[in-house]
Amino acid sequence: MRVSVVTPSFNLGYYLEDTVRSVIANLRPDDEYFIIDGGSTDNSVDVIRQYESSITSWVSEHDAGYADALAKGFARATGDILCWINAGDLYLSGALDIARQMLTADVDFVFGDDLYIDEKNRVLSYSNGWVPDLLTATLFGGWSPLQDACFWRRSLYERAGGMNPKLQYAADYDLFLRMSLVGRTRYVPVTFSAFRRHVGQKSVSGSSAYDVERKQVRARELREYKEYGELQKKLRGGMFRLAMSARSRLAPLVWRRPGVVGKQVLDLSCASDWHRADRSCTNVG
Repeated sequence: MRVSVVTPSFNLGYYLEDTVRSVIANLRPDDEYFIIDGGSTDNSVDVIRQYESSITSWVSEHDAGYADALAKGFARATGDILCWINAGDLYLSGALDIARQMLTADVDFVFGDDLYIDEKNRVLSYSNGWVPDLLTATLFGGWSPLQDACFWRRSLYERAGGMNPKLQYAADYDLFLRMSLVGRTRYVPVTFSAFRRHVGQKSVSGSSAYDVERKQVRARELREYKEYGELQKKLRGGMFRLAMSARSRLAPLVWRRPGVVGKQVLDLSCASDWHRADRSCTNVG
């Protein structure tokens, strides 16, 4: 199955090269890679041009935000499997091949685990993406899977209506919620990627705006959801929001990989043996 990867980017040239190299290292000959740059004024275009021969296509032009950039990228994609990795984040070696294996005939969307890394590519912590049912967690709990560790069929993306380019912050939650409403989803115990913590990133600076948008998206889908009556929706919403809040607090204590903290993420892969001391990246444990 062909994989199409999209990277949206804007003025993140300092981190972009590591991202591009991690994607290229994972690509098979038929795979596609698109970089949609928002008209960066730093060295981003220079970085892209350095790897242009391994990139399917790229643009650098003004856009309406990261969701608009992703919509442009996915509109170009012809692969059977879609995913995106933000500038600064990384795929571990072997990630795309394992995603291909996990997207079996009975599943449309897989989501897994990732690592948090710092500006020097050192591992800060491990993040487990497990929930027993993605639809329940997203619709009633307001939870979203780890974006960089998500892979889905293009047919599901199209059936769900694709990326909403008008959203500025919670476009990932919006897309994953709509796909979980119409597709077959599955958690897979695989550490696919690394999410970088760095100064000024939108997921931190725009956290309040993200919450506002996420609540609006969730309310919209709850109004349309007909499986339960209004009272049942409210009860389940209250219960699962508490459950997801508790999960967020307990996850760092329950799921840990202390032996990998401080290591260089570029030395790790889904196929490496770092898991021997820290439990397998392909084992729930």
